[in-house]
Amino acid sequence: MTSAMPSPPTGATPDTSHQPARAGAQQWAALGALTLAVILLAVDGTVLALAMPALTADLGATSTEVLWIGDAYSFALAGLLISMGTVADRIGRRRLLLIGVAGFGSASLLAAFAPTAGWLIAARVLLGVAGATLMPSTLSIVRNLFTDPVQRTRAIAVWSAGASGGAALGPLVGGVLLEYYWWGSVFVINLPIMALVLISVALLVPESRNPTAARFDLVSAALSVAAIVPLVWAVKHTAQNGVDQAGLLAAALSVGAALVFVRRQRTLRTPLVDVTLFARPAFTGTILVSLITIFAFSGLLFFFSQYLQLVRGHSPLQAGLREMPATLASIAVVVVAVRVIGRLGVGRALAAALLVAAAGLGVLAMAEDAPGYAALASGLILVGLGIGMAFTASTDAILSAVPRERAGAASAISEMSYELGVALGIALLGTLHIAVYRAGLPDLSGLTGPTREAVTDSLAAGTQALSGTGGQGVQVLAAARDAFAHGMQITSVIAAVLLVVSALIAWKAIPSGRRS
Repeated sequence: MTSAMPSPPTGATPDTSHQPARAGAQQWAALGALTLAVILLAVDGTVLALAMPALTADLGATSTEVLWIGDAYSFALAGLLISMGTVADRIGRRRLLLIGVAGFGSASLLAAFAPTAGWLIAARVLLGVAGATLMPSTLSIVRNLFTDPVQRTRAIAVWSAGASGGAALGPLVGGVLLEYYWWGSVFVINLPIMALVLISVALLVPESRNPTAARFDLVSAALSVAAIVPLVWAVKHTAQNGVDQAGLLAAALSVGAALVFVRRQRTLRTPLVDVTLFARPAFTGTILVSLITIFAFSGLLFFFSQYLQLVRGHSPLQAGLREMPATLASIAVVVVAVRVIGRLGVGRALAAALLVAAAGLGVLAMAEDAPGYAALASGLILVGLGIGMAFTASTDAILSAVPRERAGAASAISEMSYELGVALGIALLGTLHIAVYRAGLPDLSGLTGPTREAVTDSLAAGTQALSGTGGQGVQVLAAARDAFAHGMQITSVIAAVLLVVSALIAWKAIPSGRRS
């Protein structure tokens, strides 16, 4: 973004004689249907964290498989979002959204009845492919429905509340389902909601597309996947296995594909990605801030639900209820987002939001080793407020800087940074957490071979293996819980530092001109 003030689309002549058309009841009703789709996607991205202990026991998943189950969804999303954003611009955003909704429901069925961890990972990849058609479609439709800058900011705040609130709502939904049903129910619940989204979008959302869209460039699409997917795999592989030939080759493939991709985009009349946008410090800064923010947020919260169950001893429902403060705080941001952004400007509002979230993570780091719930709740409220506002401000900053006909591609870049941050956050912070956990384990030589392997692999597997044992087993389990909590503290502090760095980037790189 080059300015916090609304500006005419690139290449367009400003029209000073007419104010942008204000949205009416139909547009706001359509926003409700779009937000419902986003809420479901966001819930699906976090609901599984609460089910990890149950599915680990049922499927016999290893710690590596657990990370892949969490990462596969974002892995596929990050690789396809750029391509799908352009497809949406070309064939119609509403049409692609309807296709994606149907595909998401079908993939949910495959995930719900997965007999093995490998099957579940594959189903999560399919969910990511379907999700890649939904996210850029919903956001670009919002950009086209709301042309008035103030209304657009408010609409984006509602959309962002669906994304951040849905992510925080996932543990509660999962807790209710897991209290009465098996872990696959967290996927089955997608089907009736997707049916409602399908009907609502078909009835309320108008079709929109880029009337001057060029033919879809398959080569560019393949290069974008080749630039992103091997990078995520290389980071994940190196974090778990150290530097080796396989990781270096994957990283080299990613870099090579990225260079060829950028060179090709510069020669195309209608590129898949307008790489010249990244020459603007404000645009690049916003994308970088989004990436760092979600990296810190997702990498920590992936294990937080497990912490509440395995360390604090709460049931899935109790754990979900205890994560509610973050949900409510992120939704409450809608009430104040427009006023705060208007008063501070996008850059300062985004920086302040990230500092609030960093403070919340600092509180969580201290509270994870302390008795009681009040401190945890305080930290969650701060995190929810900060992340909710940050999502709204960063999304608004990106969409305000592009013409309406390129909204699909621009929102795809925004969502790619989001999903890439999720994948890298779980891979790196998740791997770091596991390493700290294993380093903090006591001497396990007195345990049998299978039990020792289970405790070393993960706390979830160790809890199952040590349940019902006495003597040394009780002591080992207590020490393992302490090691898990210590790992959460370390990752919380690192995540907080990352958010402070992200706030500094936002303050320096993103303009903060006030809006009327």
